[in-house]
Amino acid sequence: MGAVGLTGGIATGKSTVSGFFREAGAAVIDADLAARAVVAPNHLAHAEIVEGFGETILLPNREIDRAKLGRVIFNEPAKKALLERIIHPRVFAEMNRHQAEIEKERPHGLIILDVPLLFESGMARELTDVIVVYVPESVQLARLMKRDGYSEEEALARIDAQMPISEKRRRATIVIDNSEDLAETRKRTFAVYGKLMAETEAGT
Repeated sequence: MGAVGLTGGIATGKSTVSGFFREAGAAVIDADLAARAVVAPNHLAHAEIVEGFGETILLPNREIDRAKLGRVIFNEPAKKALLERIIHPRVFAEMNRHQAEIEKERPHGLIILDVPLLFESGMARELTDVIVVYVPESVQLARLMKRDGYSEEEALARIDAQMPISEKRRRATIVIDNSEDLAETRKRTFAVYGKLMAETEAGT
């Protein structure tokens, strides 16, 4: 089968579910790790980011200061669009390369593409199945405030900067509800893995 997309919203637990898929036996390709690779100092994207944002977004070792860059693009939509134009094509190319390697080694395994901006980037259109990790927005808000120490206003600003989790749920083909405890989320994730693997085996 082709790869399956995995996404969610801030503080919904996507990384937790991604870990459960790994535990179940899936190969996970993480867009955030790919993004870190393509902006390393020896890559062309690094030079383009420095040209577009200035030397002030660099750490002393010349790596990108992701926290500082994140603050810039959060407050400046035009800068956010610039960064996405630089990074997205290279991230997708890196993920495609990794996927091809995995498919060669494990032609009948399950590949999970862990992508925060799966819908926003248009990548979801290329996938048959998209899994969304969901919690109600009230739970999302409470978890974000507790996790990152934000005030309610700060947390809401970050949630509102993303596509609403309710809209992502509407667009999903599979929803994993992460509202309850981790044991229940793990159980649900393993059930989804089993279903997808059964479909893969049926199609071979």
